[in-house]
Formats: sequence, C-alpha cells, structure tokens
Amino acid sequence: MKQFRNILLAECLILLLFTGCGSSRNPSTPGKDGHKSQNGKLSVCASFYPMYDFARKIGGGKVHVTNMVPAGTEPHDWEPAASDIVALEKADVFVYNGAGLEGWSGDVLASLQNRNLIPVEASKNIPLLEEENPENKKESKPAADPHVWLNPQYAKKEMENIKNGFVKADPENKGYYEANCSKYAGEADQLDRELKDTFSALPKKDIVVAHQAFGYLCEAYGLHQIGVEGLVPDSEPDPARMAEIIELARKHDVKVIFFEELVSPKVSETIAGAVGAETAVLNPIEGLSEKQLASGDDYFSVMRQNARALKKALQ
Repeated sequence: MKQFRNILLAECLILLLFTGCGSSRNPSTPGKDGHKSQNGKLSVCASFYPMYDFARKIGGGKVHVTNMVPAGTEPHDWEPAASDIVALEKADVFVYNGAGLEGWSGDVLASLQNRNLIPVEASKNIPLLEEENPENKKESKPAADPHVWLNPQYAKKEMENIKNGFVKADPENKGYYEANCSKYAGEADQLDRELKDTFSALPKKDIVVAHQAFGYLCEAYGLHQIGVEGLVPDSEPDPARMAEIIELARKHDVKVIFFEELVSPKVSETIAGAVGAETAVLNPIEGLSEKQLASGDDYFSVMRQNARALKKALQ
C-alpha cells in the first residue's frame, strides 16, 4: 500500500503541474465556515455507486457528484488513479462507505493537501456484522461486512450521515438537504415495509449467493445466505467448497443459485447444473451497468428487483 501511495503521489504531482490544479479552486459561494464550492454547487466525490446515488438524492440541485468507480466495475478491488486524486484535491466533500470496503481511503486521505475537504464515512455508527470467510474458516478471523446499504434502515442512516456532511460544507442550504433527507428516509421506510411483507410470507429462507454480500438483508428479514465466496468476490472456490455448497443446496432444496452482474456467473452455473437449479441475478448494488443507469434504475428500484427475484426463488 505504501508503494501504491508513493506512485499515486508522483503521478498526481505530474498531473497537477500540467493542469495547474493544485489544491486551489474557483470559489463562487463561500460557506459560513470558509469552505468554498464550485459553480454554485458543492463538488462531491463518491467512492462507488451507492454513495453516488445517496449523495445525489440528498444533494439534489445543490451538488455536483462524481462517481469515482466507473459503471459496470466491481468496486472491491478498484483503486484510484492519479486523476481521481486530483479530483479529490478540488472537491468539497468525499463520500465513502467505510467498514473496510474502500481499503485505499485511509492512505489517500492522508496524502491529500486539500485541507478543506470534508470526508463523510457513511457507515459511521452503524453496527457492523462479522462474517466468516468460507474459503478458509480455520485460519481467517471474521471480517466486517461492509454492505450495510442492503438494509433499507441502514441506507437511511447512511443518507443521514451524508446530509450531515453536506450541511457542514454548505450550512446556508441546511434546510434543503434536510428536506431531501426526510423525503428519502420516508422512501426507505416504505421499502422496508414492503420487504417485511414480502419475506415474512415466504416458506423458504435459504439462499445460495455468489459472494457473502447479503448479511444485512438476511438479518433484517429472517433469511439465511450460503455464500459461495466470502465478502470479496476475488477468487474461485476450491473443489471442497464447491462440493460443500452443492450438498447444502440439495439439503435445503435450493431451486435458484444467485449470481451478480459484475461477477462471472460460471461458478453459480456449475452449482446450478449439479443440483438441477436455475440461476438468477441478485444485485448487491455495488455498481450499476450503463444500461441500468440509462434506464433510470437506482437503489430503490434495484432493491425491489431483488425482492421479486427472492420471492420467486423462495416460494
């Protein structure tokens, strides 16, 4: 990580020299605390899709939000380029999930010269789940599950934390951010009620998923996930793990093996073939495709798509 940080710093300095960016900005509307925005809007960098979506919802027309992770990219292994560091040097607010998902965030924040940047850890004060690594149970300690947004009540809390960051950066528009936060908190509550109604009526509760990303969803609604891989979908399971998953799927009469759009479905298809099951998409909403973005999908619509897929699988 230290070597990565040094390379980033060197690349960033080169970019700054050629672009003349530095840590200065084009101020237009200084906040009461001396913080400045660009073009009348807060400049916000969001670490990956859920943070981008929540920031846009809370910030509305008062913010310009950049999603640092490109559409269709799996965020667990993504690391920022020098151009991303330059963007952070010019930003007013940096919104990130925390809970270990953005492993690069600590070193990057420490390297910045932008002392006015307000970092917002959206998962702050949310109780974190610990999940075993199924590929290496004996040697690995439980890791914190970062996918907190899959519980709508925790998504609401993340939006509240983002709202607080925007108010700190732009106190003159406090009422605007609070109104947006209240609106989407109501939508999160409505989604929560829908999911409780949906899942409480289902006879089955066990789901086989590509990676162990659905702990918060399962905890909230009485489901149980069997993860082919651990919290990070970075490797294929060994033959022993494959055999274990196949045995569990048969034992629990699992009829659908779920995979993710941003991860190869090959392993899920192999397991499905072995147990006579179907495959379907269950989206951890770590990132949306260009097609989904173009069609207007967002956190709430994809969560409802997930609910429909689970309902079909668990009936």
